[in-house]
Amino acid sequence: METLFIAVVVVALIFEYTNGFHDAANAIATSIATRALRPWQALAMAGVLNVGGALLSTSVAATVAKGIVDSNVVTLQTVLAALVGAIAWNLLTWYYGIPSSSSHCLIGGMVGSTLATAGTGVQWMKIVEKVVVPMVVSPLVGFIFGILLTVALAWIFRSSPYGKVNRAFKYIQTLSASLMALSHGQNDAQKTMGIILLALVAAGHLPKTADVPLWVKLSCATVMGLGTMVGGKRIIKTMGMKITDLRPADGFAAETAASAVLLATGHLGFPVSTTHVITASIMGVGATHRMHAVRWGITRSIVVAWVLTLPASALISALVAWLFKAWASVGWIH
Repeated sequence: METLFIAVVVVALIFEYTNGFHDAANAIATSIATRALRPWQALAMAGVLNVGGALLSTSVAATVAKGIVDSNVVTLQTVLAALVGAIAWNLLTWYYGIPSSSSHCLIGGMVGSTLATAGTGVQWMKIVEKVVVPMVVSPLVGFIFGILLTVALAWIFRSSPYGKVNRAFKYIQTLSASLMALSHGQNDAQKTMGIILLALVAAGHLPKTADVPLWVKLSCATVMGLGTMVGGKRIIKTMGMKITDLRPADGFAAETAASAVLLATGHLGFPVSTTHVITASIMGVGATHRMHAVRWGITRSIVVAWVLTLPASALISALVAWLFKAWASVGWIH
């Protein structure tokens, strides 16, 4: 049991690392695309602030640990299968440069592995309330905020020389990128904290009412920060350069709009996708200039990945869970 628990923690931190480099684009793609920051500067800043954001609260971690599946039916094998499925989907989408949601593949993994091992225990109403509804609403809000902020900036600086405004926002965008990195850490690192908390409860190391231990917070925050510093260049290229052409003021608008949404949802404990929100904000900014400024063919591929993430990660995790059950039946796993 103890060996299996250690394996779960190690695999959870591996997932957190993949989350870091897979979702590095969330915080820095626009800053790199507009040349407000050099890639190494953006990655280092995002890595540090991801750690800071991860320590802001534990509301999202509590939702993942207690609001997705019933901890009474969860075993360490369940958690391990969920993590393996989530990592597999993360790596697949990273390879193809598709900005899918690490958050939703982890949630989908927990649903699939729980159904495969216990046949029950999924809290469907809470998933609808805390995952599905925010999953739909948060990108729409990000899209609208991106439009409104872009229009507001265009009006405020309507009489200012373009070159002067462009140069000014290259510096100002550093602030919005920092806020984006902080909000990303607050949201994404907490999902793995919740998974490890679930494993601690399943292993009998903590009661069901326990909060996230400090060592879990620090380890998840640090590992995701390290993953972010490595960076996901494939996805950075997709988000920063393929969706629409961005100027520094556009990058500032997209990052500020997305950060506002993410800080609010993080405070409420909704495990939304930072990827969905920042991508929608970028689309909103691009659409403000003209509708065909957004490369809708690319965005369609991204939306398809969004839709597939929950069921695909659930299916992969279910298959892994069934495999674990087969191994357990012959004594290979205890």
